[in-house]
Parts: sequence; C-alpha cells; structure tokens
Amino acid sequence: MKILILGASYGSLLSTKLLMAGHDVTLVCRTASAKLINTEGTEVRIKLRDEDAHRSIKSYDLPGKLNATTPESTDPSQFDMIGLAMQEPQYSSAAVAGLMKRIAQSKKPCLSIMNMPPLPFLKRIPALADANLAHCYHDADVWADFEPGLMSLCSPDPQAFRPPEEGSNVLHVGLPTNFKASVFADPQHNAMLKQLADDIEAVRLDGKDVPVKLRVFESLFVPMAKWSMLMTGNYRCVLDDGIQPIHDAVHADIETAHQMYHWVDELAQRLGADEADQVPFEKYAAAAKQLLKPSSVARAIDAGVTNVERVDQIIQTIGRHLGMLNPTVDAIVTTLDKRIAENKRLDANMARSA
Repeated sequence: MKILILGASYGSLLSTKLLMAGHDVTLVCRTASAKLINTEGTEVRIKLRDEDAHRSIKSYDLPGKLNATTPESTDPSQFDMIGLAMQEPQYSSAAVAGLMKRIAQSKKPCLSIMNMPPLPFLKRIPALADANLAHCYHDADVWADFEPGLMSLCSPDPQAFRPPEEGSNVLHVGLPTNFKASVFADPQHNAMLKQLADDIEAVRLDGKDVPVKLRVFESLFVPMAKWSMLMTGNYRCVLDDGIQPIHDAVHADIETAHQMYHWVDELAQRLGADEADQVPFEKYAAAAKQLLKPSSVARAIDAGVTNVERVDQIIQTIGRHLGMLNPTVDAIVTTLDKRIAENKRLDANMARSA
C-alpha cells in the first residue's frame, strides 16, 4: 500500500514500521526536512526486547520505499490511507490547511496519530453530537470538510523524541509501546487497516520481534485511554513557574494522580467506553517511573511556544458537557492558559521591539 503521513517527526516511527513491512510511505514536512530525508533517509532508534542498546533502523535498508515532500506538492488522491501525525495547531498553517482541504475532498481514510482527537472523529460519538468543542482547537475550520466515518483515532502511546544534537531525520524511541487504533466506518477501510497491522506484526529483525505494533480495536474508545495518562502526567508537568518530569507529576502526589486518572476514566465511560478499553492506573504509574523528562507539551510551553494541543481543555469541556466538574482539571487548564498568555505577551513585546 501507499501511505501518506503528515509530520516527519513522530510520523517517522509509524513510517519506519510500515517500511519494514514492505509498504511505501511519503512524509509531508518542511522543505529543509524533506530535502534531508530524500538525501539521507530517516533513522529510528529502538530497543528490542532483552537488548541493552538501541538498534538504529535506517529507511534505506528497508523493503518499503520512503519519500518526503512539502504540503504544496502533495496529491492525496495517489494514496491508499493518510496518517495525521502533526501537532494540532500545525494543521492551521496556510499550506497544510490547503492540503487538508484536498485530503477531505479525496475521501481517503485518515488515521489520526495525534493526542488531540480530530473533531470529525468526536462526531462519531453520540454523546458528543451536540457538544460545542470548536473553541478547543486552534482552527476548527480545518476539520469542517471531513466525513466522520473516514476519520479514525490511533493512540500515540509510544514515547519518542528527536535528539537535539541530531538532524531532523533522527528519532529516538524511549518507551516502545503499541499504537492502538479504532476502526473506520467502512469495512473495506478496516480491512486495509488490519492488513497493515498484520504486516507490521510479522516483521522480524535478525530473527527477533520488533516492538511498537499497530493494534486495531472495534471500540471507538480504546484510544481515549491515553487521555487519563495525558491529564495525570503530561499536562501536570506544566507548573506556574516552570516544568517538572512526568515521573514527578505522577509520583510526587500519587493520591492526586490516582484521583485524576480515575476521573478521566469515568469521563470516557460516560461517553461509552468499557472498562476493558482502559489501562489500569497501576500499569501507567509503573511506566511513569521511567519517564524522567518533562512532557513535550511542557517543554514547548517552557520554550515560549504560544500554540499547543489543548487536550486538557477538550477534556474539561467534555466533562462540563456531561455535568462532570473536577477542580484538578480546572487548575491544569488555568495553569496552561496563564503560561500560554505569558508567552504571547513576550512574543508581542519582542515584535514591538524589533
């Protein structure tokens, strides 16, 4: 199959798994990154089970063909499936917004690998049919032309980052968990998705199993298990006057973390999730012990970024829509609002001084 993935950072992890399985991938990214990838390929570093050192998996060594291009040069009609692996605010740039309109017109199935669930996917959930969620997005109009049944959500559970001293074509996987995808509305699209999952499952490296699989679930709510993790760890990394590691956000006050986690689990169940769709708090808390760096959203805010994915805000809004209030959630949203407003003031001051 031919797969288009918007976003060459986190998207390169899924692309590497697809390339290993023999599928062709085109990554959509900035001009400089596209040139680098087309010249040198991508490199994903991942640790196999029972091995102490990370393996370096380079795209040029894989059976699938990799290409990189810019949004303006992309024709989505040429692909079988499209992956959305950018941060939500990035879809609002003029070039990407134009590509998104062409993707919606192409009627191709789209697999979102975002923490922020796309609006068309949430429209597939009856309990949110009349919920006003547009204000949680940087530009909700980006999603206006998409058919809900053509949009699925894949939980980006694997933890990965670009080493700051490396090129933009290198990705280091710190926690090699699985991608968990919900089904589409069309059985033919689901057959494609399950074929990709089976092909990735069959891959071996030197006879060994390779971590980070694509799992497909009939439930729309399995990817929402990530919401509890994001609210308990990732967004609580943002402090009024700095940031903290995910480990500290969870384990410095384990009782509050436990309460936060179960409240978001309950919210998902009110939407229709089954308890079996969710990850037990104890399992997440154990994994969080390995997460010794602040979350990417916290690092972005601390670096002065003015637009980040507001999963905290959409969870607060959904909670209020369902009549569920939580002071910890409100405090998280207030803290992020404050830090982002400070960044915007600094940006405005710098612009006036320039």
